[in-house]
Amino acid sequence: MVNRKGPGKPVVDTDASMGRLLDGVRRFHAQAFPQRRQLFRRLARAQQPETLLITCADSRVVPELFTQTEPGELFLCRNVGNLVPAYGAALGGVSAVIEYAVMALEVKNVVICGHSDCGAMKALVRPETLAGMPTVASWLRHAEAARSIVRVRYPDLDGTALVQALVEQNVLTQLDHLRTHPSVAARLAEGRLGVYGWTYEIGTGTVAMFDPTAGRFVPLETAASKSA
Repeated sequence: MVNRKGPGKPVVDTDASMGRLLDGVRRFHAQAFPQRRQLFRRLARAQQPETLLITCADSRVVPELFTQTEPGELFLCRNVGNLVPAYGAALGGVSAVIEYAVMALEVKNVVICGHSDCGAMKALVRPETLAGMPTVASWLRHAEAARSIVRVRYPDLDGTALVQALVEQNVLTQLDHLRTHPSVAARLAEGRLGVYGWTYEIGTGTVAMFDPTAGRFVPLETAASKSA
């Protein structure tokens, strides 16, 4: 619904969308919270997540849903394109999250998860779509290596296939960046940390994990059976 405030000035009515959020909060407090009251009381004192999951800010990607995890199980970091700047390249929020998760929370796993139909990867293919968004364009420079690799390896790809190739290569590129962080490098050297690359298919709910032996992403069920 759009209201007009003065001639030629459309104003989006946010009452409806905010109302849905408020209704959700009320339902959570009245229904969902009581069912997990003991869990939240325990979490109120401390958190002990075992996994840091770095994924995209895309609204269609809900890690707690497709991993079926409870509050307190995942330490989440979300940003456009699930990017991890190499250590020293951009010492900001993502670097701080990684350092805190590994050093303070002592997570056992770090997962970088890309997803299908990723707008960030589409923007790498068509950088002109970022006109007027200089901050996003600057941020996506951390995925430039992925674009260069895909351009060389798959010169004939286009459309959806090209975007998917970028999604997968970007995960691998960000894993390389992740390993440059001192906290991660130290824990890996000690054998106290595992790092993994995933992709999530929105339309099917399928999660795939990169298999270093096969050199490709395989459905999580296949990867799990191999490691069992």
